Amino acid sequence: MKSPWKNPLFLIGFIFIASLLIASILYSEITHNHVRQFRILYDNHGKMIEVSPISPKWNIPFGTDRLGFDMFTKVLIGAKYTILGAIAVAAIRMFLAIPIGLFLGTYLRKQKKYFSGLVDSFHFIPLTVLAVYILTPILYEPLEGFHNTMTQRVVIEIILLALLTVPVIAVLISNEASKAYQEEFVTCSKTLGASKLRLIRKHIFPAMREKIFVIFGQQIMQALIIFAHLGLFQLFFGGTHNKSDGLFRDPPVSVSNEWSGLIGDSFRYLNLASWIPLTPIICFAITMLALSFMIEGYVQATTGHSHYFKRKKRNHNVKSLERTPLKIELEKFEKIS
Repeated sequence: MKSPWKNPLFLIGFIFIASLLIASILYSEITHNHVRQFRILYDNHGKMIEVSPISPKWNIPFGTDRLGFDMFTKVLIGAKYTILGAIAVAAIRMFLAIPIGLFLGTYLRKQKKYFSGLVDSFHFIPLTVLAVYILTPILYEPLEGFHNTMTQRVVIEIILLALLTVPVIAVLISNEASKAYQEEFVTCSKTLGASKLRLIRKHIFPAMREKIFVIFGQQIMQALIIFAHLGLFQLFFGGTHNKSDGLFRDPPVSVSNEWSGLIGDSFRYLNLASWIPLTPIICFAITMLALSFMIEGYVQATTGHSHYFKRKKRNHNVKSLERTPLKIELEKFEKIS
């Protein structure tokens, strides 16, 4: 088994995500979340070229929104909230699901089918619908203002999004634990008198590390997807701020510039100024691609095979089996004749 830090795919994904987080945190600490604004763009002769929203230029690579705020600065500020929020959701899911799954897969192997049958119904219920129904009173600002602080809203959202999928992940881990429980090395340890708790600590859990890392990475990506879906429903990470002057309300905005809020706030400009919603969408896509690189690199380093690309060896093996000694001799005879 090689170290994943020596795998180029793992390093590419890790360096991208780590660099994005560090840059986001440092920028916020240095500038106090200052966002550049370009309402009117002039040329070198002082002639007006374009007004906001300004399309991407060499000095404004991602363009500006309808108010002239730089989209690159906004996605940079919101990166730490989006990525760390998704990691927190996935970490809580795994922290709760791993012990439950190991317990079901070892101590309750015979009764596991009843729990699995009950949890199977969750596969047919869209997670986004449940999240919208539960989080709307918490994240959407009423007329009198928020009743909770931003920190409280973030913590509540992370915990609720984590709890919604714990049963499904626990069943998935229990299935993997049941497979490991039937391996020969586990059977030998049971024969020698090892307790189930020792089997879990010494054999089953170490054998599942690759699967657990893959599931953890997949849960981070799923959390990012849920954030994006909630953004389309104008439920932004940390809260949806609504400004009102008594008669009219401004469009809902994100209080933290996290990426789901940037999508929901600007999705209606997809045909008029496509760079505004596409900037956070591309950031979501590249981040999930980096996570896929990390998963692929980790699996390659720890197991020696690919996670996303399965090699087709069956046809080669079949052809080699078909070349029996008798057939080889017949082929030689045909060449001679």
